[in-house]
Amino acid sequence: MDVPKLLEAAALLVPEESATGNDITVNDVWEYLVQDEWEVALDVLEDLGDIPPLPLGFWQALAAAAERLRLERSAAWCRWRCNETRHGIIRADLTLSPATEARRQIPVPGAGVLRPVWNIGNRTPAGEPSLDIAALWVEYVPFLEPGGQASVLWVEYVPFLEPGGQASVRLAPLTPARWQHLRPGQVITMHEDRSVAGTGAVVEVQRPAARPSR
Repeated sequence: MDVPKLLEAAALLVPEESATGNDITVNDVWEYLVQDEWEVALDVLEDLGDIPPLPLGFWQALAAAAERLRLERSAAWCRWRCNETRHGIIRADLTLSPATEARRQIPVPGAGVLRPVWNIGNRTPAGEPSLDIAALWVEYVPFLEPGGQASVLWVEYVPFLEPGGQASVRLAPLTPARWQHLRPGQVITMHEDRSVAGTGAVVEVQRPAARPSR
């Protein structure tokens, strides 16, 4: 299937009443498609993907379109959303430990590349902490006012998170069943060795939508 057909297939899954914060709707997507503005249409569809959450086929179509357009970041994001549709969403506010307190001296890559381990409260039969793997996607980084004060505004996605920095992140567990107990407000820690590489406060946990029975 070529790019326009893939984008059309995704657009057909968006409710007509859905709109972004800028009042962009699926009708705008159709106009962009008529004008062969495929990348713009893709961007708008990505923004419409949470209003309300859309089915797996929506994100699969967008991922395929992004791959054909050679938009690597968009393709990775849409594949990430495919995984979340299957397994659920976990979001947290993460603060990395400063470079003086942890092994990491360079920024964390933000687009789902890093797969650190996390202490989320699981235990071994002997009662020791049992760490769990989850990939990390950096969503937003707070804008710092002069003097280092965090603003209420959040900047758009950035590809890296500096040591000591704070960001809104999404997590993709390797074994989702071991994360079912997480609740908003719970504190979890990120590890790349025995030291704490970062501390996160869970802000959202969404279970995957139940699949209709046949």
